[in-house]
Amino acid sequence: MNNVQNKKRANKSLPFFFKDSFIVSFIIIFISSILLFITFTFDIVPPILNRGIQPATFPKALLVLIILLTFFIYYLSINNPWKKEKKLPNSFYITLFSFILFIFISKFLDFFLGISVLSILVSYFWGEKRLIYLIIVGMIFPIIVFIFFETILGLRFPPGIITNLYYG
Repeated sequence: MNNVQNKKRANKSLPFFFKDSFIVSFIIIFISSILLFITFTFDIVPPILNRGIQPATFPKALLVLIILLTFFIYYLSINNPWKKEKKLPNSFYITLFSFILFIFISKFLDFFLGISVLSILVSYFWGEKRLIYLIIVGMIFPIIVFIFFETILGLRFPPGIITNLYYG
């Protein structure tokens, strides 16, 4: 009994930098910070060649978002420590399979269709079972992504079954 109490105290007394949540958060923030620093070395595109925002702006914004969200997740893990899992849930493997399927669909059929299938599969296997919401997610999310890339960033989607109808 005494040994069990000592183990519980040992886990509580570990310095914060030995805890899993800190190590994972630190690695993500460290790598993202290095990549963010590298984006400041990108060349500036002349305005006549620029279609939308500068090429380095989107990676910078994305990396800053990753860093901020990692800080937020670390803060949440201080209040509610991570549970140790012996086995990953099936939804993890299905999500990995969904990303592989997304690569094949977007490469050989259509990028827009790949985003739709990915959003439907991930939503379904992470708990959403209502068909109407799955259809809405499968249509609304790709449209938002398409509008964001087309209008704000000024980038065209690669040709495919659905995008050829729009660009055609």
